Amino acid sequence: MEKKTIQDYIDIINQKKWDAHNIQWLYIDINAKELMTEVEPKVNNLTACCKAMMEIMLEGDRFMELPKVKTKIGGALTVRYYCDNLSPERRKYSEVNQ
Repeated sequence: MEKKTIQDYIDIINQKKWDAHNIQWLYIDINAKELMTEVEPKVNNLTACCKAMMEIMLEGDRFMELPKVKTKIGGALTVRYYCDNLSPERRKYSEVNQ
């Protein structure tokens, strides 16, 4: 089985955000290791998972837990994604927090 791509993870996270939005949750917290284990059991694809998690962050989303290393790639990475406003007009986290 082929490893998931960054885009695969972006699609999965977006689906989780929309599912939460549709049941009127304000936010969801996603942990990299838990997501990777759910999507690809017994596969180590943490780099793609973490890159997708950071790429999909929008203005207002925040890091709940960061890995000890500065690259922000690690199983401890946990992001809170706010789901109340999923408008495409929202700026990316990386654009706002340089």
